[in-house]
Parts: sequence; structure tokens; C-alpha cells
Amino acid sequence: MRALLLGAAVLAAAPALAQDANRAQTLADIKTELGQLQTEIGSLRQELQASGQAGLQKAGGDSALQRMDSMELSLSHMTDRVEELENKINRVVADGTKRIGDLNFRVCEMEENCDISKLGMAKPLGGDAPTNAPSVTGPAPDSTPGPDLAINEKSDFEAGKKAYEDGDYASAADLLTTFRQTYPGSPLTSDAMYYRGLALQKQGDEAGAARAWLDGFSADPKGSRAADNLLSLGKALGQLGQQSEACTTLGQVSARFPGSSAAGEAQSAQQSLGCQ
Repeated sequence: MRALLLGAAVLAAAPALAQDANRAQTLADIKTELGQLQTEIGSLRQELQASGQAGLQKAGGDSALQRMDSMELSLSHMTDRVEELENKINRVVADGTKRIGDLNFRVCEMEENCDISKLGMAKPLGGDAPTNAPSVTGPAPDSTPGPDLAINEKSDFEAGKKAYEDGDYASAADLLTTFRQTYPGSPLTSDAMYYRGLALQKQGDEAGAARAWLDGFSADPKGSRAADNLLSLGKALGQLGQQSEACTTLGQVSARFPGSSAAGEAQSAQQSLGCQ
């Protein structure tokens, strides 16, 4: 029942963003709710895995995990759309505020007793912006040489990668799984999950590979390995017979990483799948 309710909540989220205009809800609220749904799906996945094979089969077997993968991917797309809307709104606000400021200045010039020096800054269009509003202009450039790594973090990652390169795919998958568990939030997670996906794919576990690539992309959707993870995920979904999700995901590669080699491969994969 909980799985059905969670699935219904995810499916209902998209039209609610556009249709429920009477709710006093900000984009930040929507992003928070999407994050909460993402957490709920993660918790449900852990519960299913903890219940063992019997519990997994009762919930629908591997198809249940694949449905959760699809829901997580849909949530990721929806979060991207909310962020795009947030950026567009901020641009409209900035442009509108500037235009209002220019009009105030010109009107003041035409009035006999208006003191331009006392006009001050025009208030943001739509009212004062909250002081704790999150920035949507992107993070400030990082002047540091790179994130600090824990002791043995890089060597543990390299061990898993080397096992893959040496053709020991089972060991590679195990080592990289252990890496993720040992170093949660590591800046190398995206790379680790990329190689884990490749290792699982070599062993014929396409669904497990798709999960690894989705985890890798979610860990760092703008990093150097993001395009590869997203491309691999799209191809894997196609192999799993999820054509609609595959086409959507491959389309995101071109949209997010235009001009990249991954974008070119994604377009070829879309053609092979007959994506419209």
C-alpha cells in the first residue's frame, strides 16, 4: 500500500505543478517536496532490500526496483524543470525591476520638484526578495585546488577501477560498492559508480548497471562524469525495454551537454531506438 501511495504521489506531482495555481506555494517549497519524495523512494528501496528475496518478490520482483528507478529519474527531470522555471522567473524579475527603475528616473526628470538623488533603488518586481532565498545564479568559482580526500579514499577507488581494467568485473563491482559505502558523499562517487556500472554490465546485470549509472549521475549531475553516466543510463534503459524512459534520458544528454561526444552518441542511440 505504501508503494502504491508513493507512486501515486510521484505521478500526481507533475500536473500539480501546473494546475494547482491557488496554492500559496513557492518553487522552493516544490523543490523541498520533490526532495522529500526522493528520500521516501530511497527509504522504500532500503526496506525492500532488507526484506530479502521473499519481500522483493511480493512487491513485484525486479520490476518494482525498475519502477522506482523510473520514478527517481522522473523526479530528477521534474527538479530540473523547477530550477529552469526559477531561473526564468529571476531573469524576468531582474529585467522588470530594471525597467521600473528606468521609468522612475525618467518620470522624475519630467517632474519639477523631484530629486533624482532621493529615488533610491527600485524594489524587486513582485515585492522584496526574501533574504534567505537560495541563489539560482550558480555557485561561485571554486578557488581551491580540489576537494580533500580521506585517507585511502583515492587508492580504494583506484583499486576498484584497476580491477575493472584487469577484467576482474566481479571484484571491481564489489570494491566500488564498498567504496561508496565507506566514503559517502565522496567527490569520486560519480566515477566509482560509472565503473561499477560497466563492471555489472560486463557480467550481464543490465538493471544493476542502470542503477549504478543513475546513482553516479545523481551524485554529481554537473561533474566531469555526468554526461557518461547519463548516456550509459539511457542506453541501459533501452536494453531493458524501457523505450520511453530511454528516449527521454538520451534527450537530456544533448540538452544538458550540447556539443559533447556523449551528446553525439546519445543522438545515435535515439535513432537506433526510433525515438521521436
